[in-house]
Amino acid sequence: MVAENDKQQRHKARQEKVKQQVDAKVAAATEVKGLLLVITGNGKGKSTSGFGTIARAVGHGLKCSVAQFIKGTWDNGERNLLEKLGVEFQVMATGFTWETQNKQADTEAAQLVWQECKRMLQDESIDVVLFDELTYMVTYGYIDLDEVVEALNNRPKMQSVVITGRAAHRTLIEMADTVSEVKNVKHAFESGVKALKGVDW
Repeated sequence: MVAENDKQQRHKARQEKVKQQVDAKVAAATEVKGLLLVITGNGKGKSTSGFGTIARAVGHGLKCSVAQFIKGTWDNGERNLLEKLGVEFQVMATGFTWETQNKQADTEAAQLVWQECKRMLQDESIDVVLFDELTYMVTYGYIDLDEVVEALNNRPKMQSVVITGRAAHRTLIEMADTVSEVKNVKHAFESGVKALKGVDW
């Protein structure tokens, strides 16, 4: 019984120390502004995480918009749901670049969506924006990095932006408030399992 009480006391002391550290960090966080989040890496779940943020924001009554690059020809479960809740979607709708194999057409399609992105980034009524797979557009040169940086820097102060995609440019990583890297440990597709509607897409 004494040993059990000692364990409880040690646990309580450890937790109290953790609480003090967390409370100190909460107290030190005084700046209020919109956030720039970058979700990158080779693992599955980047877009899912971005859409999760949009769903959370909608659940809190915030106005959200989404721009999708690359995967626009697929039936999209998130779009099917979120458009019904008032979320605007702008979709490149050309599919994967390795399928189109037409850089000029892809660049033109990307630029059309990017013009809508710039409009979103100037609209103070939009609280949260998701630019799904934007990193590829920068990497391939379809959208100019400096133009992206300028638009992000000049957006409304309280507007948050989520950018997803592999190989995020170091400039985007450096300017982001939060960066998450999704690591690929194991993927069903690599074992010959087909993508599952409602889970994978």
